[in-house]
Amino acid sequence: MTTSSTPGLARFNTLAATEATAALHEVCASATWGSFILARRPYASTEALFSASDAAMAELSPEDLAEAMAGHPPIGRPKPGDPASAREQRGMAGASEELKAEMLDLNLAYQERFGHVFLICATGATGEQMRDAVKDRIGNSPEREREIVRTELGKINRIRLTRLAEDS
Repeated sequence: MTTSSTPGLARFNTLAATEATAALHEVCASATWGSFILARRPYASTEALFSASDAAMAELSPEDLAEAMAGHPPIGRPKPGDPASAREQRGMAGASEELKAEMLDLNLAYQERFGHVFLICATGATGEQMRDAVKDRIGNSPEREREIVRTELGKINRIRLTRLAEDS
């Protein structure tokens, strides 16, 4: 973890509000989350940025969480032209057609049950691990699943914020 300021973080701290808002929207689609992060600039370190992100995630309402999740494509179907979702879902890229079809069915069943996409921090996970996770989580209560989603979004945001802070 970076504990000092980086060139990317220094650049982020000095971006015009509209540019910073656009950069934050690429990290998390929740406008509330983005406003929280933006209002606390400048950040002395990446760790301070992470702390603000975690605090913002903890405060998101169910509607804010829904807005954040709407920015994520289903597992196995990254958005065309979106390098972040393609990179994060790399574990599904080499999956068999059978596993991809199973994930499609599981994604649809999950979405029908909870009303939103299955969300997991997919970075570094294999297709099988993602499949097993959706199978494990589909039986959760909506309240329990909402808290798991909040945690997973927080992990995704940290990965994306790291990239934002390190880009020069």
